[in-house]
Amino acid sequence: MLSSAAAADKHLVYFGCYTNAKSGSKGIYVSKFNSATGELSDPELAVETGSPSFLTIHPSKKFLYAVGEISAPGQKGGGVSAFSINLPDGKLSLINQVSSVGAGPCHVSLDKTAKMAMVANYGGGSVASYSLGANGALSEAASFFQHEGSGADPKRQEGPHGHSINPTPDNQFALACDLGLDKVLIYKMDPASGKLTTHGFGTVPPGSGPRHLAFHPNGKFVFVNNEMLMTETTFAYDAQKGALKEVETVSTLPAEDRAKTGLSTAETVVHPNGKFVYVSNRTHDTIAVFACDAATGKLTLIQNASAEGKIPRNFCLDPSGKWMIVAHQDSNTAALLKVDQDTGKLSFTGKKVPVGGSVCLRFLTLD
Repeated sequence: MLSSAAAADKHLVYFGCYTNAKSGSKGIYVSKFNSATGELSDPELAVETGSPSFLTIHPSKKFLYAVGEISAPGQKGGGVSAFSINLPDGKLSLINQVSSVGAGPCHVSLDKTAKMAMVANYGGGSVASYSLGANGALSEAASFFQHEGSGADPKRQEGPHGHSINPTPDNQFALACDLGLDKVLIYKMDPASGKLTTHGFGTVPPGSGPRHLAFHPNGKFVFVNNEMLMTETTFAYDAQKGALKEVETVSTLPAEDRAKTGLSTAETVVHPNGKFVYVSNRTHDTIAVFACDAATGKLTLIQNASAEGKIPRNFCLDPSGKWMIVAHQDSNTAALLKVDQDTGKLSFTGKKVPVGGSVCLRFLTLD
């Protein structure tokens, strides 16, 4: 019988992948990870499914949800799928799949009570929400919102491009980054009905292209990575009003590389201790490491660590905050990095695993 501490060291790691000829992947893959030893097993196929580019796990550990960047038969837009998790091996079984309503779904999240799911559609420039059944099944869309407008860049921001949607820590609102509008749209959540209603928005500097976000553990600040200008915007979050106010915007690149073109950010992760914020820089192929002032939300760039692969996308810290796994879209690998708990800086462990077209990963702690 494992002690509770030993059990908490053991995790499954799920990888969402693009399924194409270049990647060779067939769907969602799963590895085993031991946070006490740093052992990471080679991923195995958990379920075959089309281009599951973003994943989220139900807090009960019974269900996993994925968007599929494909057109499902008889459906408008892409697909959103619910899977049951079979422990201890972590293999997945399809429960059901529904339409994302808009084209190109690229992000999925659950509210804090896990009664509803939310999806952002990049190609369609929209968001949708769903109720979750007791068996983990997704309802048809309970609400849908088509974003309207354009941004400063006529090529990249000719129209709306929903890129992510996440609940606020108080579970009252959902924040949706729209790359095409330079806005973080704010929706009121109703988990009981699975519905969203419009509430307001925050703005980033013109031409920034907001993509993903993460909250500080204190709930007072939210950090948004801007894909197009290689920047990170800090917002102060007013929980009572459901409002965002920009604090500052800083570069994710070292000074000598800030004039480079063809780069883009992908993901933001905040360390559980609230002292550090991490951002992935694609093509620059680094993870930007920031020191964070918890009182002001302001960031100071302290390192650009090699991502140890091409086109780092989503990455995650393990629950202990001691390790980081980075998914590499173009290298068809994922790398394990060590996190210095005092400085927040990253170092490569020498460990990589093969996983084709990996773009998202999620930890599930085994009991």
